[in-house]
Amino acid sequence: MAKTVLEVKDLKMYYFTSRGVVRAVDNVSFELKKGEVLGLAGESGCGKSSLGFTLMGMPTPPGKIVGGSVKIDGREIVGLPEDVLRREIRWQKISMIFQGAMNALNPVYTIGYQMIEPLIYHRGMEKEEALDRAMRYLELVGLSPEIVYRYPHELSGGMKQRVVIATALILEPDVVIADEPTTALDVVVQAQIINLMKKLKKELGLSMIFITHDLSILAEISDRVAIMYAGKIIEIGDSQKIYYEPAHPYTQKLLAAIPRLHEDVDKLEFIPGQPPNLIKPPSGCRFHPRCPYAMQVCREQEPELKEIDKDHHAACWLL
Repeated sequence: MAKTVLEVKDLKMYYFTSRGVVRAVDNVSFELKKGEVLGLAGESGCGKSSLGFTLMGMPTPPGKIVGGSVKIDGREIVGLPEDVLRREIRWQKISMIFQGAMNALNPVYTIGYQMIEPLIYHRGMEKEEALDRAMRYLELVGLSPEIVYRYPHELSGGMKQRVVIATALILEPDVVIADEPTTALDVVVQAQIINLMKKLKKELGLSMIFITHDLSILAEISDRVAIMYAGKIIEIGDSQKIYYEPAHPYTQKLLAAIPRLHEDVDKLEFIPGQPPNLIKPPSGCRFHPRCPYAMQVCREQEPELKEIDKDHHAACWLL
C-alpha cells in the first residue's frame, strides 16, 4: 500500500477582518498518498487557494490557523516557528505552483537568479552547481537551458508557467500544490501544461494537490477528487466514482454544468444563488439554501463526511 505523505485533520484557517471572522477553511480532513494526484474543485471563493496556502503554513494575512493538524511525512507542521518552516519545510517538503506566474516572478531578476536562490539557501550549493541544476529542470519542463539568462518579460505566459513549475520542483519536495496553473492561459497552452504535469507525475512520482474550478481538467490528471464548498470538503473519492456516480447534489450540479462531447444533453444546468457569506454561514448544511432537495434536517444539523462506498465519502443528509 502506498505511503501517506500528507495527512490533514480537522484543519481550520479563519480570516480575522474588521467585518467579522471569515471561516475560509473549516474542519477539513483528507490524506494524500505517495505518487497520487488529488484534484480539489469548487466554485470561486469556496476556500481552495486558502487551503493551499494554509498547507504551506503561510495563510494570507489576516488569516490564521486556529485548529487542526497538518502532517508531512509524519511530521506535524502546525505550530512550528516561522524560521523552522522556512528552513526545513517550505520548498523542501512541500512547494506551490502559484496561480499567476507573472506575479510569482520578480521582473528585475533573471530566471536563473530566482531559480538558484533556494538551492543556495537550502542546500548550500555553489552558484555554478545551482545554475547547472536549474538548467536541467528547465529542460525537464520543456524549455531551453539558456532561459536562465533571460528576464520574465522576455517569456510568454506558457513559458513563465513552466518556469514556475520547474522552480517548485527544484528541491524535490514530497508534496506539490498546483494552484490553478492553467488560469489565464489559452486553450492550447493549457493542454500543454496539463500534459506536462501528467508527464512529471509519471517520471518523478509526484504527489500533488491540483486546485481548479474546472472539473473537466481534473478528469485528465486526478486519481482522486475532493469537492469543496463554503470552506468544507463535501465529497471526496476516486475520480471515476465522482464523475460517474456523484453523490452530493452540489457535485451533481457542477458536473451537469459541463458540456459533454459524447453525450446528448438538452441544456446545461446551473446552480441558482451564490456561495454563502462565510462570516455568517447558513445553519446546518451550508449548501441547503441552493439545494433543490433540502429537507428540514438540512437546515438544522450539519452532515458529517461519511463513507458511502469504498474510497467515496460525502456529507449529505440524503445519503
